[in-house]
Amino acid sequence: MLIISRTPVRISFFGGGTDYPDFYLRHGGKVLGTSIDKFIHTSVKTFKSAFFDHSIRVAYSKTELVKSVDEILHPSVRESLKFKGISGNLDIHIFSDLPAKTGLGSSSSFTVGFLNALEALSGKKISKQKLALEACHVEQRCIQEAVGSQDQFHAAFGGFNVIEFTSSHVQVRPVVISREKKECLQDHLLVFYTGISRFAGEIAKEQIEKTKKTLNDAHLYRMLELVDQAEEVLTSYAGEEMVKQFGLLLDEGWNLKKQLSSQVTNPLIENAYEAAMRAGAHGGKLCGAGNGGFLIFFVPQEKKEEVRRSLAPLNEVEIRFENEGSAIIYMRDG
Repeated sequence: MLIISRTPVRISFFGGGTDYPDFYLRHGGKVLGTSIDKFIHTSVKTFKSAFFDHSIRVAYSKTELVKSVDEILHPSVRESLKFKGISGNLDIHIFSDLPAKTGLGSSSSFTVGFLNALEALSGKKISKQKLALEACHVEQRCIQEAVGSQDQFHAAFGGFNVIEFTSSHVQVRPVVISREKKECLQDHLLVFYTGISRFAGEIAKEQIEKTKKTLNDAHLYRMLELVDQAEEVLTSYAGEEMVKQFGLLLDEGWNLKKQLSSQVTNPLIENAYEAAMRAGAHGGKLCGAGNGGFLIFFVPQEKKEEVRRSLAPLNEVEIRFENEGSAIIYMRDG
């Protein structure tokens, strides 16, 4: 049997940091973000082991040929298979539209997509809620990675959402705005790759330690408030004024985010951000844990070319918002 899943990555606009259990289990958390049309594709194929010396092949930036699940180096593949109780005779391939470790939640998107494919392999359909919760369990408990809980839900559900975290449940609520407003946001959004990749878990360690000690609480409380204010902007304004107010809040959120850890930014990122703001951007932020990845900005239409020139030679990436979330896009028996 051959299964192929397709799972989007995400852009988080507001509330990042409040989705870490060390904060939301005490105070509740909330984020606002969207999945985008850049995907992780994962194929899982069964085969007859008699023809091969290995029982599992995992192909990504490297190829692993192993005889048991415990030998697999890729942590999410290994722990997902163990979690699902699947032992072998699998050919697994991972394809990504964008580089890994760049702040768009690609590692969680893979975990979500892989678990989705494994569930389909067993002939079952899993709910988006359960899929996201299982991905959180694999990453936070089995692998023990220093990750939050928003990426898994953005990847599983897809769409432009507010995600609320409490000690008892996680709720995904679509942001209620018109298609015209959503297209307006997309049309004013510019995304640039800094060229820097990094391990989010390593970047987030200082932030998590400070959060555990409640040293980040004041900043995180304000970041929580920004989620509600941003949603109110989307409801109350339209057109250029909506984009402007959204961007101004994003700028405030970025300055708060930099207070959470010394690892969030670096001179290259600071210089690029300041250049874009001088060129006319309303506001922006760095996606993900920090110190690399993608910069995003909301920019007036008449200032777009100026902002692009100010950020040369960074690569611009065209994106659109996505609504489907993780999906099984191909199944074949035999």
